[in-house]
Amino acid sequence: MSDRWDRAQVLGLAPDAAAAKAAGGIARPAGWAGTGCDGEAVWGECQGSGKAAYRTCADLAGPAFRCSCPSRKFPCKHALALLLLWSEGAVGVGPRPGWVAEWVEERRDRDDRSRERRAASAVKARDPKTVERRERRVDDGLAELDQWLRDQVAHGLSQAAKESYRLWDDAARRLVDAQAGGLSGPVRGLAAIPRQPGWPDRLLEEYAMLRLLVRAYQRRAELPQGLRDTVRARIGFTVPQDDVLSEGERVQDLWSVTGSRDIPQEQLTTRRVWLRGRRTGRPALVLSFAPPGGALDTSLLVGTEVDAELAFYPGAQPLRALVAERYGPAGAGTPDGTDVRGFLGEHAAALARDPWLERWPATLAGVRLARTAEGGLHAVDGAGDSLPLRLADPWRLLAVSGGGPVTLAGEWTAHGLRPLAAWHDDEGAVIL
Repeated sequence: MSDRWDRAQVLGLAPDAAAAKAAGGIARPAGWAGTGCDGEAVWGECQGSGKAAYRTCADLAGPAFRCSCPSRKFPCKHALALLLLWSEGAVGVGPRPGWVAEWVEERRDRDDRSRERRAASAVKARDPKTVERRERRVDDGLAELDQWLRDQVAHGLSQAAKESYRLWDDAARRLVDAQAGGLSGPVRGLAAIPRQPGWPDRLLEEYAMLRLLVRAYQRRAELPQGLRDTVRARIGFTVPQDDVLSEGERVQDLWSVTGSRDIPQEQLTTRRVWLRGRRTGRPALVLSFAPPGGALDTSLLVGTEVDAELAFYPGAQPLRALVAERYGPAGAGTPDGTDVRGFLGEHAAALARDPWLERWPATLAGVRLARTAEGGLHAVDGAGDSLPLRLADPWRLLAVSGGGPVTLAGEWTAHGLRPLAAWHDDEGAVIL
């Protein structure tokens, strides 16, 4: 990690715009003491509001961060400011202080123990008796869900409109008990469907997709291997990372990081990072998880390109992947996009392979923003084809585009395109 990141890469780590702005205000050498770096870490002490200085350090291999300040943001403004100073060459090379060396060693030890636990868990999961016992429980749980779905339709959807969220929450809990946890989220999410005109149609559609998945699992022996892997994954059967790295499909490319989104839940925060291969045009999704307030993976920065080999999880439409090997430092670059027609073709082909796809990455090149007569915002390509945009605050995107063409990346769902990043000829990459 001897190559220093540029300012855009550092600010791409910021958890929000407020942290990035605050970091810029304290990224001054005069406010720091004891700074230093080596090939793996950066450290320093920043004078805070109290008597004691905040000890801040970053492990560049993660990257990971530690600061003695009380902030719950990861990375905090002090860690970002330290990295800004380092990127500008204001932090010299030197030996690690004891507190930095101790923290780095503790991180390495935790990583080793975590790998050992995953290996032990994988061995246990492969035990034939354990596998048979779980599959029997899943079979029973899905048979119960199948009957529950038929009962909901038989009783009439108007009856469901009078029910509280407990109707779906109880069904989701039973799926967790049956070790089919992959279905618990979609079932619980039925309670969140807006009660507005068209609600029964939407509920019936979701019921139908759930039953399709149940029936696919019950007839899994008849499915092609890729579709069988997809069905098992959506039921909740996981594939160990070591198996993905050793057996998964490998694709080497220059991967553009086109978007990132954090999804907070009760006990876990999920970070979705989207990539697109420059040579293959292939999309990929890298996930990371952390408890609320915990540090998520920040090694893939939106707006950068990474020369790497990805290992894909098995499935009919392989999308989720792990970074198996990196072949060089990340650099900046605008991803290659497509027009609206090309994107819709990609999505239709993916949906044909995996009918349960909830979202799909879009990278549109040369689109402009336009409003409909009803006030909705659309992305319009040169041929006049458009996609509806779904965003609560459009002003940042409007300001970046300035009426001109941009490359726009985001997540496509049944509700529209949620923009995540845009590239402008003058502004470069802008995270939305």
